Amino acid sequence: MMTERVLVSEDAMKIIDQLRKEHGELMFHQSGGCCDGSSPMCFPKGELMLNETDVWLGAIHDCDFYMSKDQFDYWQHTQLTVDVTKGRGSSFSLEIPMGIRFVIKSRMFTDQEREHLTPIHLASEEV
Repeated sequence: MMTERVLVSEDAMKIIDQLRKEHGELMFHQSGGCCDGSSPMCFPKGELMLNETDVWLGAIHDCDFYMSKDQFDYWQHTQLTVDVTKGRGSSFSLEIPMGIRFVIKSRMFTDQEREHLTPIHLASEEV
């Protein structure tokens, strides 16, 4: 059995469903840049231009999840869970007007899980 690199909470799935109704297909990206911090950001699919510096970690609730390669180098040993919390974030993510923001919760992979991680690929590669 494969170990997923990124998961999503039930609360976050409810918000994703609401956003999908309004904006259509969605995607997530976590860049770790100076302005957006290291919070996951939700965009309409295709709105954020991806390149060879972005890594696809998997899909959460039918939304592709990408991370900048620099961030991935630090987070590659952890399983990420996208969740939500009250409070306005300081990004361009779609949930911000709702008075909530997506957050990442993380934990280290076990030795056994590391042996069965789902594969990643660069956003510039064909899947």
